[in-house]
Amino acid sequence: MKIIRILTALLIIATAGCSLHESRINGKLTDIPSSYSTGEKKPAPPIGKWWEQFEDNKLNLLMQEAFRHNLDIVRAYERLQQSLAVMRKTGSSRGVILNIEGSGGISRLPGISGISTSGSYTLSAAAGYELDLWGELESKTRAAQFDALASKQNLKALYISISAELADLYYLAIEQRAQLELSNQTIASFQDTLERVERRYREGLVPAIDVYQSRQNLSTARSRRPLFESGLSVTLHAISVLTGNFPDKKTVGNPKELKEAPSFPTGLPSQLLKNRPDIRAALLRLKASDERVAEAIADRFPSFNLAGSYGGSGDKIRTILDSPNIFWNILLQIAQPVLDAGRRRAEVDRTEAVFRENLAVYHKTVLNAFREVEDALSRIRASEARIKTLDETVSASENSLRLALDRYMQGLTGYLPVLSGQLQHLAAKSDLIAARRQLISDRIQLARALGGDWVETVFNKETT
Repeated sequence: MKIIRILTALLIIATAGCSLHESRINGKLTDIPSSYSTGEKKPAPPIGKWWEQFEDNKLNLLMQEAFRHNLDIVRAYERLQQSLAVMRKTGSSRGVILNIEGSGGISRLPGISGISTSGSYTLSAAAGYELDLWGELESKTRAAQFDALASKQNLKALYISISAELADLYYLAIEQRAQLELSNQTIASFQDTLERVERRYREGLVPAIDVYQSRQNLSTARSRRPLFESGLSVTLHAISVLTGNFPDKKTVGNPKELKEAPSFPTGLPSQLLKNRPDIRAALLRLKASDERVAEAIADRFPSFNLAGSYGGSGDKIRTILDSPNIFWNILLQIAQPVLDAGRRRAEVDRTEAVFRENLAVYHKTVLNAFREVEDALSRIRASEARIKTLDETVSASENSLRLALDRYMQGLTGYLPVLSGQLQHLAAKSDLIAARRQLISDRIQLARALGGDWVETVFNKETT
């Protein structure tokens, strides 16, 4: 009893002046603007599965395939399982450890009275338990829990990224098909023009240079087609790999679908903190690092361990647990760090530095999220203005080309205005197709930047 009192007194002296960790995560970690530079200044309902607003069943089926078979998602899911296993392993340190131990043997020895044979058998149960007076084990367990939750949020963030990448590739493939269709139409139109110029040349109405210039335009139009064919193949290959398949050339969409692009409400900036899994993951990593600071501080305090055993021994198996052969013991172990050459203090400094690093990561993640929304809104405005201008350009170039061709066929002008008009009209129509696809891409990126609660539904469906 006196020894226990002495140890208790030493414990009070050794821990005098020490204070346990107080969490640094309370209240708001960062100030956020009240609204975006453009868009609504009021809360917006969740956008849900945004790709369904395109009303394209092929895209919907590809999304389902990607969520099930994308290998990056598979990897992230297995990383989540690893984190959950680490969480369970770490949490087990707070429980009682119980081992059953046994031994047995027979010996044959010579003696004065002759050779004797005897047996020796032992069976016992040993238990151990660490008293978590300073919350070290609790902090360690919570840190592992926060890491597992962060891994879950990272997986959800990957669902958002994959959905945006797939939709972007899908409409890029549609653009390539539209460009191919335009190339085919242009080649046919230029071929018709060449035939008309050659006919006029044979009739002696135009010089040979007109024929060569017309052939030049036709060759230019034909040279564009392989580029779009190659671009379409590469895009379709990317879609295949993204959905967990070997590269192939799946049929994708109708070029006419580039005409429409749904818009998505931005809502308030405060909603972004809730809807972005990467922001939530960064916050959880920050909480985990805060718990590890608490763990490192608690490690500088005395540790208390209870150990005990109960069992029996005998020369025969049936006599092991007979009352006279029973033994037991209970032990309280106390360890107070005294000299460790600054190792524990250095660990506290390290974990505090990790916390400050993760705090910076969290702030940067929030800033990047807002930047992505603002960038998407800016690009959408630019794309909409560009489409409006290109619509006017296509209309003007079409009228100019028609007039130039009519005047040329009437012998009022040379072929140069036709040559220039054909190339300008082709470039304007091609640019318009690209701009329409770019607007879709910009709105897809806005949907990705806004995040959303739809991930929870998909995650629960695909991981059960």
